[in-house]
Amino acid sequence: MIPLPEAFVESMRRSLGDEAESLFAALDTPASVTIRHNPAKRAASFEGQSVGWSPMGLYLDSRPQFTLDPLMHAGAYYVQEASSQFVGHLLRGDNLEGCRVLDMCAAPGGKTTIYSSLVGRGGLVVANDISHNRALALSDNVQRWGMGNVVVTCNEPSHIAAFEEWFDVVAVDAPCSGEGMFRKMEEAREEWSEASVVQCAARQRDILAEAWRALRPGGKLIYSTCTFNSEEDEGVVRWLAEEYGDELEAAERVEIDEAWGIRRSDIGSFQCFHFYPHLVRGEGFFAAVAVKRGGAVRRLTPKARRKPMMAIAAKDAAEVSRWMAGDRDMAYRLVGDMIYAYDAAVVDDVTSLSSSLSVVYSGVACGQIFKGRLKPEHALALFVGRSREVVPEVEVSLEDALDYLRRQDIAAGEFAEGINIVSYRGQALGFVKRIGSRCNNMYPKALRIQKL
Repeated sequence: MIPLPEAFVESMRRSLGDEAESLFAALDTPASVTIRHNPAKRAASFEGQSVGWSPMGLYLDSRPQFTLDPLMHAGAYYVQEASSQFVGHLLRGDNLEGCRVLDMCAAPGGKTTIYSSLVGRGGLVVANDISHNRALALSDNVQRWGMGNVVVTCNEPSHIAAFEEWFDVVAVDAPCSGEGMFRKMEEAREEWSEASVVQCAARQRDILAEAWRALRPGGKLIYSTCTFNSEEDEGVVRWLAEEYGDELEAAERVEIDEAWGIRRSDIGSFQCFHFYPHLVRGEGFFAAVAVKRGGAVRRLTPKARRKPMMAIAAKDAAEVSRWMAGDRDMAYRLVGDMIYAYDAAVVDDVTSLSSSLSVVYSGVACGQIFKGRLKPEHALALFVGRSREVVPEVEVSLEDALDYLRRQDIAAGEFAEGINIVSYRGQALGFVKRIGSRCNNMYPKALRIQKL
């Protein structure tokens, strides 16, 4: 591991005093390994120690080869650093079922999947990233998680903010100088500079100004970074407190256990939390939370610029409906040549978003209709609301599951003629189609495992 940047060392000594040496020592030790289980896909994966602030989080004793675990590809858990799971704790006292959440800087999707679980299938998460490639990776993770309640967008924050006072929660996990990654990534140490700290703080203020517009009165703002310095953390929060002080009020007190080692402080209406690796079993992280003072909600929706979503024929909707469990009303729309499914409670909101923003993925990609039958898309196999009565589900061994995920040939074996679900330890991995004595592997080529 290359040495810590000298200017960073001096900055932390000014900030933490003698305690800084303990931080530096911790940054040269191995990082912990943590996962977070999907509450909608309960599957035993690993043994470990619970993360205090994250009910579904688990510390592992060592780092397995996650790529070779089919349960990860099934969306049964997400590999997510423990400290960053704290955003769920900030919302633990809130009833978010059916709410709208904006994850302004969302890729690769760890926090998005937390919000997706919290709002339930009748809620909506808008997960944005300004990089198209990162938004594509975010879409893959959203599909694995399988809740079907996320709209992935690729827009500048100002475009999202045109949906004024739309969201019950706005979360900004801002691009930062990445000091909290110094233990995990050598390149973070190499790329850090004092100039980047200044640039990041300015960018963070710009993003937050747009995020504020999108938050409804009475809604909750969460600001977080994976860095230690006060300019990007406390400095930005002080700017928020000064800029919007009259419109801010404190959220209900967030309780933390002293044993967790989290260092808390308040700045104006904001509750702030620092995660230092010499005190917490996790990486460097900072989070702040406050509420936008209540009042009348205007909820401005931009004028539609296009109409990308079309209704589908009743007979096609009936065919797709066969694939859905009957516990919720669903709506179906055609985007290009692909049919997507949405909870009926949010389809109008998704339509509004799609009419004004660059949407990369939304809802559940179900497939295409051929000769009156649905040719299913991979995302449908992973959807938690899929009916398990439509096609057979065949449990396979670890060896066969990995062959499937590598997109190799698998034996016809117990698969029935036609479409089947490949399942591992009770979790769907995707579709195969048996034709006579052979099986056509339908796992997406772009997602296939290439590791032997």
